[in-house]
Amino acid sequence: MPRCEDVLVDEHLRELSARLQGPARLKSDLLTEARHGLLDAVEAYRESGVPPTEAQRRAVVEFGSPAQLLPSWQAELAVGALRGLSLRMLAIAGVGVAAGDLTWRGSSWSDGPRPPAGYVLLSNSVDWIWAGSLLLAVAGLLVVAASARSTRPGLAVAQRAVGAGLTAMLALGMVAGCALFTWSLSLWDAALHWPPMIIGGVLVGGAFFSLTRATRGWLLAIAR
Repeated sequence: MPRCEDVLVDEHLRELSARLQGPARLKSDLLTEARHGLLDAVEAYRESGVPPTEAQRRAVVEFGSPAQLLPSWQAELAVGALRGLSLRMLAIAGVGVAAGDLTWRGSSWSDGPRPPAGYVLLSNSVDWIWAGSLLLAVAGLLVVAASARSTRPGLAVAQRAVGAGLTAMLALGMVAGCALFTWSLSLWDAALHWPPMIIGGVLVGGAFFSLTRATRGWLLAIAR
């Protein structure tokens, strides 16, 4: 329950919070730090003899309006969203590259006739998509690290380019992965009952869901 003398401060922070989009933890940290700074300013004004309500008003004006604060804060949240997306893609794509063929290794059909050329091409494409996603995730983390040390405009362009690339790779990966899984089931009836295939499908579905959430968060952060 806020103190009555904190009402203007809390209203200002609520307005900022409603207009910010980005990782919840980073957003909370920004708002908490801002609240501490505002309350310190209010206390300083009150100690100098300014009435409580006027102290709040002066502290809020001095702190800055949403129009003044949002661009830099939202940019920081967008970087945080790209970091989260890159880390998730790095982990998931790394597993995909390392263990992409484990779902059917040792299966009853693995020593059978070679599948159609189109299937082989699609399977290789999935491997290349994971590899490309892995490289883009590394690039994203490098851009995020560079952005922490510099505010050059070119880095903002690089952030959007890498984020757009990761988004495109996710879309391609989902389409190609689902197509490959469905084609596998149509080629080999036993695949439907092969435990590694079932487990792999569930895990990949969960990975795509996680990446989709991270991508949505990044898109919302840059749209503000």
